[in-house]
Amino acid sequence: MRILYLADIRFPLERANGIQSMATCHALAGRGHEVTLVVRPDSHTPPRDPFAFYGVARLPGLHVEVAPITGPVAARRAGYVTFAIGRAMGRARQDLIFTRDLGLASLLLRIPAPLRAPVVYEAHGIAADVAAALPELLTGAPAASPAKLERLARRDAHVWKSADGYVTITSALANALTSRFGERSRIAVVPDGAHAAEYAVVPSANAAADKPFTIGYAGHLYPWKGVDLVIEAVAALPDTRGLIVGGHEKEPDLARVKAFAAQLNCSLRVTFTGLIPPAAVAARLRDADVLTLPNPASAISSEFTSPLKLFEYMAAGRPIVASDLPSLREVLRHEQNALLVEPGNPQALVAAIARIKDDPELGRRLAAQAVQDVREFTWARRAERLEAFFAEVTAR
Repeated sequence: MRILYLADIRFPLERANGIQSMATCHALAGRGHEVTLVVRPDSHTPPRDPFAFYGVARLPGLHVEVAPITGPVAARRAGYVTFAIGRAMGRARQDLIFTRDLGLASLLLRIPAPLRAPVVYEAHGIAADVAAALPELLTGAPAASPAKLERLARRDAHVWKSADGYVTITSALANALTSRFGERSRIAVVPDGAHAAEYAVVPSANAAADKPFTIGYAGHLYPWKGVDLVIEAVAALPDTRGLIVGGHEKEPDLARVKAFAAQLNCSLRVTFTGLIPPAAVAARLRDADVLTLPNPASAISSEFTSPLKLFEYMAAGRPIVASDLPSLREVLRHEQNALLVEPGNPQALVAAIARIKDDPELGRRLAAQAVQDVREFTWARRAERLEAFFAEVTAR
C-alpha cells in the first residue's frame, strides 16, 4: 500500500508528536508499505538526519519529504497546508492519506473523493476540550477565545462525520467522541507503542548495596503530567534519588520544577537530564529503580492520553507506579503489571514507591509482567493493527 503521512511539524522533532509519527511510519514501512512522510524543514543548521536522530534504520520504503517552506510562523503553516493539499491531490498518487492534524484533515475532506485517496484521521483528543483546558494544564498557555473553541468543535464534528477512516489512541477517547458526535463506521482504537528491542527483555534489579533507590520520570514537565508529584516523593523519601529525563531549557517548566525541588530541599538528590535524543531514553530509564507516571486527573489524562513513556516504561524492565485513570487502565492492571494510585495524591504515590523500594520481589514481579504485556504494544504491533484497518478503509 502507498501511504501518504502528513505531519505539519518541524522535523526531526523531539516531542512525542515527532517520535510517534516517525515510529508509526517506520513500522508501516517495515511491513512492506511505501510510506511518504511529508514534514516541515528542520530548524537546525545543518539539518539533522531523522533516522539517526530517532535511532532507527533506513528502510527503502520510507521516504521523508520536506515541504519547501520559509518565513514567519503563519506563512510556514499556510505554506505547508498548500503543499500538503497539492501533494494529496490525485487518486492515483497514493492509496491512503493518514494524518493527526485536525485542520489539515478537515481541508482534505472538502476535496471531492474522486480527486483524492481515502483520508484516515488519528485523534489524540477532542480539540475544543483540549484548547479550553490548556491554561490550567500548561504554564503560560493563553485562554482560547469562544470563537476558536466553536471553530475547533465544528472541525471535530466535520472530520468525525466525513473521514474515510478514524483512529483513536484509547477506547475512552473513542467513547467520548461517539457520545459527543454520534455513532460512525470505520473506526479503530490503535494505542501507541515502544521500540521494545531497545529495552531490557528480562527485568533485573538495578540497585546496588551502596546505590540510593532512584525514582524515575521521563517526558515533558508540563503541570498536567504530574512531575511535581515525583519531586514531592523524592523529598518525602530522604534515602532516595530522583531522575527526571526531559525538559526543555527554552520552556518555563524545567526552571519551575528545579525551583520546586530546591524549595523542598531535595535538589541535590534530583538529576535533570534536560532534552536527550529519543534513542538515548532507553538507557536512562534503566538507571531508575521505579518509573512513575503520575498524571493528575484531567480531561486529557483521564480519556485522551496514550503516553509513549507508558510503553517505554513497560519495556524497560523496571516496576511502574501510575495514576489510576481510565486511559491508563486500558493497558495497566493494578498489582499485576503496575501499582495504580489515586491521581494527584502525593501520599498515595509515596506509599506505592515505598512498597516497591521495600519489596524488591514485588518490583521484579510487576516489571516481568509489564515486559510480557508490552509485546502487544510495540510499534510493529501498532503497524499491524493500522494495516488491517487501512485495508478495510480502502476496500470500500
